[in-house]
Amino acid sequence: MNNYNSLISLIKERIEQKDKSPLYVKVAETVKQAIQQKLLVGGDYLPTERELSELLGISRITVRKALDVLDKENVIVRSRGSGTMISDTLEYSLKEPKGFSQQVVLKGKRPDTLWIKKEIVPCNNDVAKQLSLAEGEDVFLLKRIRYIDDKPVSVEESYVPVGLITDADEIQLSLYDYFRSQNITLTGTKSWVSAQLPTDEFLGHLSLDEAVPVLLIKQIAHDSNGKVIEYSVNHCRGDMYVFVAED
Repeated sequence: MNNYNSLISLIKERIEQKDKSPLYVKVAETVKQAIQQKLLVGGDYLPTERELSELLGISRITVRKALDVLDKENVIVRSRGSGTMISDTLEYSLKEPKGFSQQVVLKGKRPDTLWIKKEIVPCNNDVAKQLSLAEGEDVFLLKRIRYIDDKPVSVEESYVPVGLITDADEIQLSLYDYFRSQNITLTGTKSWVSAQLPTDEFLGHLSLDEAVPVLLIKQIAHDSNGKVIEYSVNHCRGDMYVFVAED
C-alpha cells in the first residue's frame, strides 16, 4: 500500500493534539478521516497491529482498541491470515433515525446526492396508507441517486406531506438535515426489507452494465408526536450495503 506514510503522519498529528480524547479514539477517527480524504479506499490494507504500534510509538493494546472501534462500525474487515482491509460496504442501521448522509459520514465515508425529482404529486394508495392521507392527496416526491465516495449505491424516493416542506430547493444533501432546520425532530423509523431483481432504470441510474443484487427498503419515519413525516422506497446495491436492525 502506498499510503502508509501519509496515514501514519496524519495519525501522529492527531495524537499530538492536546485534548481529552483517548489515544485509541484519535487513531480510529484519523483512519476515518483518511478514508474521507481518499488516502484510503475500499480494498486497501492497513499495517498490522505490530507495525502500527511501532510506527506510531503507542501500545498494541491501544491499536487493538482503535481497530475494535473501526471493526464494530464496519469501517474495516478483519481476516485471519489476510490482514485488516478497508471495507467496501456500508453497515446501515435500520433503527436509528439518522438518515443516509449522517450514517455514511460516521463510517468515515463521503456521501453525495444527485437529485432527479423534487415535485408535488398526487399520492397513490400505498403512499396514502403509509402517511395516513387520502388517496390522491398531494405529497412531495423527492427522488435522488445516493453516492458513497463518488460511487452510486442506491436510488431513493421519499414521499413527504406537503405541509412539512416550505421550499424543496432548500433541501440539499440531506432531507433529515432540512427537517432539523425546520425544528422537526425524528424519533424513530420502521423498515421493511426484501430482495428483487434490478430494473433497467436502476441499472441505468447507477451506470451498471450487469445485474447486481438489489435490496428494496421501505421505511417510514415519525416525529416526536408519533406522526409519520416520511415514507421512503429505496433500491440499494445489495453488494454494498449491510443493514442492521438492533433491539
